[in-house]
Amino acid sequence: MARRLFCATRALLLPVPAPAPAPAPDPISSAAAAEAAASLLPLLPCKRRKKLLKKLNSPRVAPIEPEAARRVPALDAVLDRDTAFRFLHRARSFLASLPPPHRIPLSEAGKLHRELGFPRGRKVARSAARHPLLFHLPVVDSVPHLALTPFMRSLLEEECRIHNALLPSRGRAVRKLLMLTAHRRVPLAKLHHCRAVLGLPDDFRDRVRDFPDDFRIVVDPADGRHVLELVRWDPALAVSALERDFVVDERRVRRTFRFAVPHRRLMPLDAEDADRLDAVTTFPLVSPYTNGALLKPWTPEAEKYRVGVVHEFLSLTVEKRAMIHHIVEFKEEFGLTRHMYESLKNQNRAFYLAGTEMNWALFLRDAYDQNGVLKEKDPLVLFNEKLQRYACMTKMNSGEAMTDASGNLA
Repeated sequence: MARRLFCATRALLLPVPAPAPAPAPDPISSAAAAEAAASLLPLLPCKRRKKLLKKLNSPRVAPIEPEAARRVPALDAVLDRDTAFRFLHRARSFLASLPPPHRIPLSEAGKLHRELGFPRGRKVARSAARHPLLFHLPVVDSVPHLALTPFMRSLLEEECRIHNALLPSRGRAVRKLLMLTAHRRVPLAKLHHCRAVLGLPDDFRDRVRDFPDDFRIVVDPADGRHVLELVRWDPALAVSALERDFVVDERRVRRTFRFAVPHRRLMPLDAEDADRLDAVTTFPLVSPYTNGALLKPWTPEAEKYRVGVVHEFLSLTVEKRAMIHHIVEFKEEFGLTRHMYESLKNQNRAFYLAGTEMNWALFLRDAYDQNGVLKEKDPLVLFNEKLQRYACMTKMNSGEAMTDASGNLA
């Protein structure tokens, strides 16, 4: 049945309970803040009005979706949540990479605003004080340090156990990612940059040696970079998420994409006739596991291939979403063009673009419900949600303090 939709030739195919802390306050949406600032324009003097208008039109602030009616506030709030917990995730990753006892002098930490995720020009101690259960400021030899609390270190041990349990599935995801690329190879530095999106551990570059039958590390003679290569092609993995969903719900998959046929307004077509006309160029789709180099550029088949590659890449991520710089990171490997933005914007049934013009994210619409919650959550996502709940707490009850994150006695 799936052959009618896809034209590629291929072969066959426990979350840990968390305490119930006080609910965290909802962060103010960036789009709502911009609208509130725009409402003040008529009340400001001329010079201040021009200054504020210039700031609102800046790519740093202007939303990627200019039409307010087409925005999805629930998905926009996901990015606002990431902004609120940026210091939490970056600081714990940076401190965990340091040798024990995982601490750094406060004077040096204040210079690492990019690595630790706090606003430039602000004090890092102020950001750490917002999460007293996870970070503290011990004084060692009369020098204040930024360090992880013992409770935070126990949480990191639990995260390490989750990564160890999920390592086989992460290896399959990396194999599928390499099968999407043109030459079945990706620089290790790019995988390390996107490790959080793909759910890979920080030391994945060292764990590659645990998969000798699947990967090998070579040195690129052109630039000397370490490159991860695919050892063998597995036809069973060359099945995209859309192809699997097509077998379950063919009608939903057919409504996901639409490569419209341009026609004049004078042509009397109703909605049903227009869908039939668009189906001529929309189907069959092109599997992302085909060789895209054989397709002629600027053809509908090439556009279908590139859109399918992005869709499959998002399906391999932990939260079924990625920032634009994560996608552009694999621009050469996926054969993406600078016209990719227009292609993704036209497929508003499959993707949702959130954020600003300078830094925006791409969501898989079908992976989220109406409240902006993932329908199927990875164990690592559940762990991060629990970590964020602890980050919003100022203290723990006596019974909760006696146990660590995995439920064992401290």
